Amino acid sequence: MREKQGRRRGLEPVVIPYSGYGGAGFVRVLCRVLLARTDRSRPTPTTIRGWRSFVSIPVADCAVTITAGGREFTVNADRGGVVDVDLEVDLAPGVRTITLQATGSAPVTARIFVVDPDARIGIVSDIDDTVMVTALPRPFLAAWNTFVLDEHARRPVPGMAVLLERLAREHAGSPVIYLSTGAWNVAPTLDRFMSRHLYPSGTMLLTDWGPTHDRLFRSGQQHKRESLARLAREFPHIRWVLIGDDGQHDEAIYRAFEAEFPDNVAAVAIRQLTTPEAVLAGGRSHLDDDDARPGKAPWVWAPDGAGLAEQLARVGVLQATDE
Repeated sequence: MREKQGRRRGLEPVVIPYSGYGGAGFVRVLCRVLLARTDRSRPTPTTIRGWRSFVSIPVADCAVTITAGGREFTVNADRGGVVDVDLEVDLAPGVRTITLQATGSAPVTARIFVVDPDARIGIVSDIDDTVMVTALPRPFLAAWNTFVLDEHARRPVPGMAVLLERLAREHAGSPVIYLSTGAWNVAPTLDRFMSRHLYPSGTMLLTDWGPTHDRLFRSGQQHKRESLARLAREFPHIRWVLIGDDGQHDEAIYRAFEAEFPDNVAAVAIRQLTTPEAVLAGGRSHLDDDDARPGKAPWVWAPDGAGLAEQLARVGVLQATDE
């Protein structure tokens, strides 16, 4: 009904491209199709902030034509307007671009990072309380971040951008994945935040906002577990540096992943929340029992990126720097 009303008001389909990734013989394409006004005097879906991103109108079941590697593929968006599809196509390693066009929309380009077949290390990082902090009680954090604030109101975790940039630079050709329970609606805001604070470019794996067929809210933990398992299957030769915090479920999720895929974990780096942050987050989940660790990968803890970098250098994941 909203889509029909939007089209009567003159709104047109617009494709919002997200960064994807690929490997030998495949690419994963991510985008979203929305209805919007296309005149330049109005905000576009990539610049809309706060609650407005959640009242935008998705185009359900819309046909999207993807041009990659000289070939054309036609896929359909889901009911939320999201396209998340694997395509069988060979692209050379490195940063590549593909073209996306929905029925009735202008073509746009999307960034695809094709993993070097010789790469052996990858990076997976949580977002909330790991790369950025908003000092609010956990029950209100998602609503405040999503519906009220823009990227200027969020502050980066000290030293974390430098840590991720060092990991990406020292392990050239490796994938960088930002794994979050946030909704695709806030992807443009998160992308602006990452760019503003000089985080390395990477693929964001978010969730579709709204209920599923059997529950009112989607499971963020399940999203993270399934995403990690998929990465392990897609890149069996990659050992991942898993970065998270001790204020949610990151440690438990990473331990479960290490137990299932022990050969795919290079190290786990956990950012320790400050006392006020831990109080707002509902406590810490710090698990430091060596006997309980399922694999051989080193685990390190520190309150900021500089401390984590120092610990990762000690275990050989990063190169040591002269002090």
